[in-house]
Amino acid sequence: MSKSSFRTALAIVLGSVVIIAGLAAMFVHRALAYSSEPHGGAGRDVDVEIKTGMSFPQVATLLSDKGVIERPTWFRLYAMWEGDTTNVKTGKYVIKDNLTPAQVLKVLVAGVKDVTTKVTLPEGKNMLEYFAILDGARIASKQELEALARDKDFLAQHAIAGESVDGYLFPDTYDFRVGEKPRVVLERLVTRHQEVWNELLAKHGGDAARLKDKLQWTDRDILVMASIVEKEAVDPAERPRIAQVFINRLTSPDFKPKRLETDPTIRYGCEVPPQKSAACQQWNPGDRLHRAQLDDKDNPYNTYQHEGLPPGPICNPGKASLLATLTPDGSDFLYFVAKDARNHAFARTFAEHQKNVARYMQH
Repeated sequence: MSKSSFRTALAIVLGSVVIIAGLAAMFVHRALAYSSEPHGGAGRDVDVEIKTGMSFPQVATLLSDKGVIERPTWFRLYAMWEGDTTNVKTGKYVIKDNLTPAQVLKVLVAGVKDVTTKVTLPEGKNMLEYFAILDGARIASKQELEALARDKDFLAQHAIAGESVDGYLFPDTYDFRVGEKPRVVLERLVTRHQEVWNELLAKHGGDAARLKDKLQWTDRDILVMASIVEKEAVDPAERPRIAQVFINRLTSPDFKPKRLETDPTIRYGCEVPPQKSAACQQWNPGDRLHRAQLDDKDNPYNTYQHEGLPPGPICNPGKASLLATLTPDGSDFLYFVAKDARNHAFARTFAEHQKNVARYMQH
């Protein structure tokens, strides 16, 4: 090779190296600059869910498809440069669409911060009322909660007899994560009920045993009665007496037929069970009960027509009503009628009860 040819070849090689080096430098500079360039969005919130098992290329593609970043390959290279391709946390994110790639990556590495909210579930509400409260607080969907509350497998896993978890959801104030799984919510409420029930049994095991022996009741039967006491009692001091009235109706040989005759059981049967009688379907839940509902034998919760306890709890009772059922006051009353918005007049005989009715319900 002549000197001139060698020099030409060398010049070409050197030139190529310079060009390649220049391009490489430009690429590196461009790639590094990419991380600090805001995405051309309008500042709107974008929901992005990073699921377990997603690879980083899949994450980058998802972000691009959602309009959070441009150039997913560059985003991947930037994350590799930072050493963060395996540090992204799973979760449901809300990300602005005008952030820089560096800011987006920082959000994903930091992870989703759980947002919690406090919610109070009052005594005496049924499960559908609880689910509406939880849905309103954005904790869980009321439709999903109800579906799980009636799920036979879920009920069996928690040793709950009957058709739903109603009665086993303890009324209390809870802190829940926004967007929590329905199973987590229900299991927490059921667990709290069991804790309180076990505490009561530890202190009143003898009372429970006597009640079960006298009436051939189970724990569930006690819960059913407590739910009725919860709905009927307004003044807390009257709970043990109201519990005794209903127990007397079931045990007194002179009280026949042994019907509890309480309105809240009818209302529950018309509002909560998925299958409702014809009379219940004709009734407006916001209205008073009419003769059609009071005479409705097709409503299994109608304690004016059916003797004994209804098929299940009619609300979720608190600790005080459970305790009142375990420790009724021992009186021999068989009847009561509301004197005012808070208290009742009690009677031992039907004649005395009729006088109370005439006195307090004449208006």
